[in-house]
Amino acid sequence: MRFKDHFSTQAAGYAAHRPTYPGALVDALADAAPARALALDCACGTGQLSVLLADRFEHVVATDASAAQIAHVRPHARVVYSVAPAEQSNLPAASVDLVTVAQAAHWLELPALYADVRRVARPGAILALITYGVLHIDDAALDAVMQRFYGETLGPYWPPERRHVEDGYRTLLFPFPAVAMPELAITQSWGLSDLIGYTETWSAARALETALGRGPILAFQETLAATWGAPDARRTIRWPLSLRAGRV
Repeated sequence: MRFKDHFSTQAAGYAAHRPTYPGALVDALADAAPARALALDCACGTGQLSVLLADRFEHVVATDASAAQIAHVRPHARVVYSVAPAEQSNLPAASVDLVTVAQAAHWLELPALYADVRRVARPGAILALITYGVLHIDDAALDAVMQRFYGETLGPYWPPERRHVEDGYRTLLFPFPAVAMPELAITQSWGLSDLIGYTETWSAARALETALGRGPILAFQETLAATWGAPDARRTIRWPLSLRAGRV
C-alpha cells in the first residue's frame, strides 16, 4: 500500500523538534480502554506518543510506513517499532486494547484503517484519532509573525489534507460510538531555535522551498528573531488538541 510521504526527508528534525503530548492525554485514553495489555500506535513517526503510552500499557506496538521515521525513533523497553502501513498492522485478531493515530489520520486510507482496527480490537477497545492545531505564542507580536507565515506565506503550499487538522478532524469519517474526552492542549516552553526547528518540519515549508528557494523561509526567521527579544528568552507555545475517540 502506497502512502503520502511528506516527512521521511526530515525525520531527524521531526524527532528533535516535534512537540510532546501531555500525560493527561495518555491517562484519559488508558482510563477509557477495557484493559492495558497492548496499545497500537499507528503512523507513529518517531515515537512521540508511543513512549508515553508505555507508561500506562504493558506493551506498545508502534508502526510507521516510513523506514526513515523508524530509524529515528525514541527507544523504550516496552515499545516495539516496525515499518508497516497504518492500515496493515499485522497484529493478531482481537489483541489490542487501544489504537491511536496521532497527527496522521488525515494522510491515511481511513476505510482500510478502520477495517484493520476492527480486526485487531478486543471487545470494547478504544480508537483515538488525535491532532494538534495551529500553534499560538504567548506574545501578541510574535504570534502575529507566526500566523502570517503559516497562513499567508505557506498558505498555498499546505497539502489539501491540512484542512482536516485545522477543523480538528470533525469532518473525517468516523463510524464508531463516540467516547467523551477532556479538553486538552500541548503547552511547551521553547526558545527561538526550538520554534524555528519545528517550523522547518512542516510539509508546506518543504514545498515552498522547492518552489521558491530558502528566501521566504529565511525572511520569516529573521523577522521572528528580531521580534523575539533577548536571544535566550523562552516563550510559552500552545497547540489545541482535538480527539475523535470511539469504542470499537
